[in-house]
Amino acid sequence: MDSNSTQWSYGSLPPSIHAEVVTATPTIFPRLGYSIISFLMFINTVLTVFNNSLVITVMLRNPSLLQPMTVFILSLAVSDLMIGLCGSLIVTITNHQGSFFIGHIACVFQGFAVNYFGLVSLCTLTLLAYERYNVVCKPRAGLKLSMRRSIIGLLFVYIYCLFWAVAPLFGWSSYGPEGVQTSCSLAWEERSWSNYSYLILYTILCFIIPVIVIIYCYSRVLKSMKKLNKSVELQGGRSSQKENDHAINMVLAMIITFFVCWLPYTALSVVVVVDPELYIPPLVATMPMYFAKTSPVYNPIIYFLSNKQFRDAALEVLTCGRYIPRAPTAVSINMRSLNKRSRLTSFSRNVNSHSKVLPL
Repeated sequence: MDSNSTQWSYGSLPPSIHAEVVTATPTIFPRLGYSIISFLMFINTVLTVFNNSLVITVMLRNPSLLQPMTVFILSLAVSDLMIGLCGSLIVTITNHQGSFFIGHIACVFQGFAVNYFGLVSLCTLTLLAYERYNVVCKPRAGLKLSMRRSIIGLLFVYIYCLFWAVAPLFGWSSYGPEGVQTSCSLAWEERSWSNYSYLILYTILCFIIPVIVIIYCYSRVLKSMKKLNKSVELQGGRSSQKENDHAINMVLAMIITFFVCWLPYTALSVVVVVDPELYIPPLVATMPMYFAKTSPVYNPIIYFLSNKQFRDAALEVLTCGRYIPRAPTAVSINMRSLNKRSRLTSFSRNVNSHSKVLPL
């Protein structure tokens, strides 16, 4: 079927084949548009697979990098890689074809996989922000961070996200084609109270609360770092303004990319609930989910490759061991010049032990 042809009428079709036809029939959209989307998603897929595969390879080849905090980054890389393979790769192929030609079961699988691993990624970022807050702002709580605690936290994240991803499979909302009909996700276009209730709770518990936690935790981290830096200067220690500026840039990058990737999709879900009769053009309906699929490209750069220790290890892998890193430089705040008071010394050991391979 040509991509410029009109959409089929479903009124006379038997219900048993209705879903199959919906997943195979594109919305009215120029063929050039599908080709452009396919090309962009191909680039997105290549970067997603390369960046996250590199993170996983580096961390598995360097067990010393696997610490209670960095295990979150490994989990983030795994979930982001799955988004690329189950989401971006399939979308690249279907847009090249001009329709979701691989069937209804594949459509449901893609919607489930992208929803699940997207939530895992989002909640892992939230958990990472919370633990960083504990390490910097609550040293005693940070000292309790262990590999066991990190794994338990990740298990909770995976189970919590699994609930929200499985619910549509049992009738609370559903998965189906979206926008230009070349990708599948939550059927936010479905006008029913069951779907509205799911979207409302989904938005509150899986986006708004994580956003509040992330913003609160990182704002407190920056505030504590600024206060600590001022205390160091008053005691005659070395200024850490450079490290503070780096931390501020990292936090801003984290929050901005988080909003760019997830806010459009959440806003679309809210608009559908607030005004069920509103007509949303197919391309506008498609773009938010594609924005969400770009998050796996940014995350490895922000949380992994921006750190010198990780970057050196990555270059060593990419050059097959030929790269020899220079003398290591601390990325975290240099605490050696602090006064030897017990509280500041304890805080220094805590920050350095948990944050030495992290941007903050």
